[in-house]
Amino acid sequence: MDDTQKLSPHLRPTATRPLLGLTILVVEDSRYSCDAMRLLCLRSGARIRRADCLKSARRHLQVYRPSVVVIDLGLPDGSGAELIAELGVACPRVDVILGTSGDSFAEEVALAAGADGFLPKPVSSVVGFQNAILSALPIERRPTGPRLVCDEPVLPDPLAYRDDMAHAADVLSVARGDERNLTYLTQFLAGVARSAGDGILQKAAEDLADARAAGQPVTSNLARVSALVQDRVADRMAI
Repeated sequence: MDDTQKLSPHLRPTATRPLLGLTILVVEDSRYSCDAMRLLCLRSGARIRRADCLKSARRHLQVYRPSVVVIDLGLPDGSGAELIAELGVACPRVDVILGTSGDSFAEEVALAAGADGFLPKPVSSVVGFQNAILSALPIERRPTGPRLVCDEPVLPDPLAYRDDMAHAADVLSVARGDERNLTYLTQFLAGVARSAGDGILQKAAEDLADARAAGQPVTSNLARVSALVQDRVADRMAI
C-alpha cells in the first residue's frame, strides 16, 4: 500500500500544517522519543507510524510505503544505518530518509549510509523538524507560501519515560555478561536520559560506557545504573 498516493484537497499542506498529507514512519525504540515525534507530527499535520526495531520496520515496509522514514541509529537488533542503506537503494525510493541520534558521531554515519538529512536528539523544535523534512522533499511536494509556526518545544508524556525505564530494567535483567546487550543498554539509557533532561542517569550510563571502553570492572557502575532505573520505574524520581 502506497501512503504517498495523490492527495485529496483536504489533505493538502497549509500554512499551519505544512506536512499535511505525509505519512512518517518513525523507527525508534524509545517510547519517550517516539512520543516527541508524535507531538511534532501532530503539530505539523503528518500521520505517524511506529516501528521499535529493524525487524518491525522491515515488516511494515513490506506492506506500506511511507512518505518519510526517520530512523534511530541505535536499535535493539542492529544499527539503523543498515536500514538507511537499504532504503537508499530501494526502488521506488521513499521520498525522505532521515537519521536521528543523540551521539555526536551519528550524523556522519547516517549521511554516509545514504540518509537525506539528520535530526539530532532531543528533537523538540517544530520548526527544525519541519525544515529537515521539507528541505529533503522533491520540489513538487513542498508547500508554497509562508508558514505560520508556534515553535514552543514539545513535551513528551513522562509516563513514556517510565515505559522506557521498564524496558531498560528488562534488558538489565539479562544483560550482565552479555556484551551486545550491555552495549545496547548503555547507548539506549544515555540517549533517552539526554532527551528527557535526566542528567543523573545520563552521567551514570556514560560512566558505564567509559568503564567498559577502558576495560575496567563495571560491577559498581552497573549497580548504580540499575538502582537509578529502578527508582524511575517506581516513579520515585520525576524528570
